[in-house]
Amino acid sequence: MVRLTCLLRRKPGMTPEEFHDHWRNRHGPLIASSESGRFVLRYEQHPRPLDDYEHGSGSAYDGVTVQWFSSMDDYLASLAAPDFADVMVDLGRFLDLDHLDFVVTEEPHVVIDGPVSGS
Repeated sequence: MVRLTCLLRRKPGMTPEEFHDHWRNRHGPLIASSESGRFVLRYEQHPRPLDDYEHGSGSAYDGVTVQWFSSMDDYLASLAAPDFADVMVDLGRFLDLDHLDFVVTEEPHVVIDGPVSGS
């Protein structure tokens, strides 16, 4: 199992509301219906809370996406799918592609799994 984790920044000039709407209602369904997306076992969107923009962390990121693949070969096959170019075009509609940060990772090394008991 491998996971693609992307730290997302919205396109300059786009409001947080516009970004989150496009990501949820256009990009997510595009991934789900694409040939490229057939290699994805799980697709997660972790949006930054809208309240955080006004009162929160000051983070430069608008969200995180995680895509799960059964193998590195499946991840690479998703990139080679004939409609992956359509996915990339859509990314340019709502993401700041110059600041798209991502990493492909293997199974996690679990440090904590459950509540930590006090002494």
